[in-house]
Amino acid sequence: MALLVAVCIFTVDTFTHIEGAVAVLYVVPILLAAEAVNRIGLLLIAAIFMLLSCTSFSLTHLPDPDLQTILRFCVALAALSVTTALLLRNANARAALLKTNEALRNSEARYRSIFELTRVALWERDYSTLRDYLADLKARGVTDLKSYAQVHPEFLTECADKVDVVDANEAARVLLGFLEGDAHGHDMKRVIPKDSEAFVALLQAIMDGARYFEGTAEVFNQNGGRRVVLLGVNFPDNPSDFDRLVVSMVDVTQREEAQKALADAQAELARASKAATIGALSASLAHELNQPLGAIAVNSQTLVRWLDKDPPDINAAKRSAERILRDSNRASDIVKNTRSIMLSSPKECEVIDVNALIQDTLTLMDHDLQRDRLEVEVIRKTGTLSVMAVRIEMQQVLINLIINAGQAMRASHSTRRLVTIVLDAPMDADYVSIAVRDTGDGLTAEVQENLFKPFFTTKETGMGVGLSICRNTIESLGGTLDGYNHPDGGAIFEIRLPKEPARA
Repeated sequence: MALLVAVCIFTVDTFTHIEGAVAVLYVVPILLAAEAVNRIGLLLIAAIFMLLSCTSFSLTHLPDPDLQTILRFCVALAALSVTTALLLRNANARAALLKTNEALRNSEARYRSIFELTRVALWERDYSTLRDYLADLKARGVTDLKSYAQVHPEFLTECADKVDVVDANEAARVLLGFLEGDAHGHDMKRVIPKDSEAFVALLQAIMDGARYFEGTAEVFNQNGGRRVVLLGVNFPDNPSDFDRLVVSMVDVTQREEAQKALADAQAELARASKAATIGALSASLAHELNQPLGAIAVNSQTLVRWLDKDPPDINAAKRSAERILRDSNRASDIVKNTRSIMLSSPKECEVIDVNALIQDTLTLMDHDLQRDRLEVEVIRKTGTLSVMAVRIEMQQVLINLIINAGQAMRASHSTRRLVTIVLDAPMDADYVSIAVRDTGDGLTAEVQENLFKPFFTTKETGMGVGLSICRNTIESLGGTLDGYNHPDGGAIFEIRLPKEPARA
């Protein structure tokens, strides 16, 4: 069509005597051709029409054209040039628009793909009516929606009625289900609890002009089942965009149930731990009281024998009574110390002379040492030694270690039952050492591995708490207790306590 029109214009311009800028009519075929050719084709056609105009001008007006003819020829060429330029600009704009539309379609396709395929429940909801309603409330002076909802119980229901669900993805329909004839679950009253604090917080965020809202909410599915979800909404700056807000929900019901189960399990564990602690303390108390109570029983029998003599040996009976009193006080101190542990009372530490502590402990154990035929040798490598500790606790630790040494030697049938206590405070060290060594068979690999574990014992009648209690006692004073074999035979249990009271 463009070529046919161009031939007609060329014929009229060349072979007729019409006075006018007939070549301007070439604009018409250029406009027709612009719909069918690209930019290069448009430029080529414009060049051809200009060439035809020049040809017509040469054939009809050369060699002696007048001024009006030249002006008409220039106007025609200018019209062709301007039209071509405008068409090229229009083509560029059209191409850009097509590209933008294509990108928009691709973006929409990607959005729909993400919207439908994501496993996060997504809704597109129309909050525009609700926003206008909240804006009207704010204009009337309502600023605290939580208080307003308490005064007006129907408020949340009214707000839920003003929210329409535009669309929902598959994950959303799986999460909440849908009502018959309502493919997207439009009935918000069914989903939102009547007293939902999360919904009130969401409404407050809309009223306050917040940029986003995040929170944990409770919702109900199609069957009325309660679900706990993480709710997220981004609010647009333009109020007109509230007609399509994307609301996301992540189902965390199982996580909440697991956390509740964990909390219940932790509470149960705390109760069990408390019971175990009481049991351990009871075992400790029974273990620690066994020695002074045994001594009281022996001294009581001795007292009765001295009194039954004829005449009664009053002085010997008095000494037995004094020992009974001493052991009774010691038992009382043990109970008092255990009670302070149970009540988490602060320990009453004092500066203790280690040499005097050893001597007092051996005096307390005099009967046990004679009964088990134990010899005790104390080696003092340093003169005066002192530590910051609880006297009754240190005595109990030493008694446990000495009794264990005697039992180890009795089990090994040693010919000489010698307990060696070495006291030392090296000049280049910051601790005081108290080492208790026996002449038994030593510690096996299994015993060394489990030595300080609670309730581990190699004795048929043992409770397995003595060494565990001893280590806990020493560590609570800032020290250490270790057990190992001596190169010359037997086992050594070494206590190390800080020299400085401040560190203790």
